[in-house]
Amino acid sequence: MLLNQPVLSALLDRRVIFVGGKGGVGKTTIAASLAVEAAERGRRVLVVSTDPAHSLGDVFGRDIGPSDRMLSANLWGREIDGEEEAGRHIATVKQQMKSLVHPRMYDEVERQLDLARFAPGTEEAALLERMAELMGEVGARIDLLIFDTAPTGHTLRLLSLPEIMTAWTDGLLRHRERSSKFGDMLKRIGGPPRGDEQTLLGSPADYPEDARAERINELLLARQRKLRRAREILLDRAATGFVLVLNPDRLSLLESQKALQSLERADIPVAAVVVNRVLPEDAGGGEFLDARRRQEAAYLGEIDASFPRLPRIVLPLMPGDVHGLEALGRIGQRLTR
Repeated sequence: MLLNQPVLSALLDRRVIFVGGKGGVGKTTIAASLAVEAAERGRRVLVVSTDPAHSLGDVFGRDIGPSDRMLSANLWGREIDGEEEAGRHIATVKQQMKSLVHPRMYDEVERQLDLARFAPGTEEAALLERMAELMGEVGARIDLLIFDTAPTGHTLRLLSLPEIMTAWTDGLLRHRERSSKFGDMLKRIGGPPRGDEQTLLGSPADYPEDARAERINELLLARQRKLRRAREILLDRAATGFVLVLNPDRLSLLESQKALQSLERADIPVAAVVVNRVLPEDAGGGEFLDARRRQEAAYLGEIDASFPRLPRIVLPLMPGDVHGLEALGRIGQRLTR
């Protein structure tokens, strides 16, 4: 087993860290411990939970909600809820759409967007928008952003969205450009009058066409810039690192193997593997513990074979719950020193 704490120590100098793995392997503890250690070194750190289970507040022993909560000097926490983000996102889109259409369309805008609220992927898309916004704030009010992510499958879908949504936004902008050119053509040859029942758009005095088109383009371009910036940060190996957390057992090993393959295909930089909750050598003996050690030894060998190029850090099973700043600080030191 390759132990390489200096790699995680250097990782704290980056801008964004994702901590992910199978549910229940200890991702939140690792993310919180790294955040505490980075804050101790003087970096301004925001640790964000995107896991619907939201155990970040539990490990710190504090209530943490959707707004930044100060946890200690240089350290803030936030828990993002996908359902709440989707609700806020839909409300914002409704407001924007109503500024672009005739009042007769308001009921239809409400109906369509209420349906979209429950469409597959809406929560993940809204969650990505919030994450992209936070990534854009690194270097301004914070130095390091640490994401305690949802279980691996959810995270991989989330990380693939910037490319998908950027392509979708690009398509909308191209469509807008073609529509604008076509509209200019219609004006020159005498197209349908604006403000009638067919278009459901206001008269020129109520809704100036140029102003409306400009506003639509502004919204799409702002979204495009935000998503492209998030993608640039995700793919920047000097700025971003993904830490895989697993336990020495079959299920978390299999999921971590699949996660590594998917992350590598997406060119997401994986920085290290943390093997958590390994039975300590001084835990005593007996038939049960000896059997557990033999099983763990076999899985540790498989972990070495599965991640030969990645630094691997082993954390022992703790005698009690990891809870509070002091305990998290001790874990953070073991991870990085």
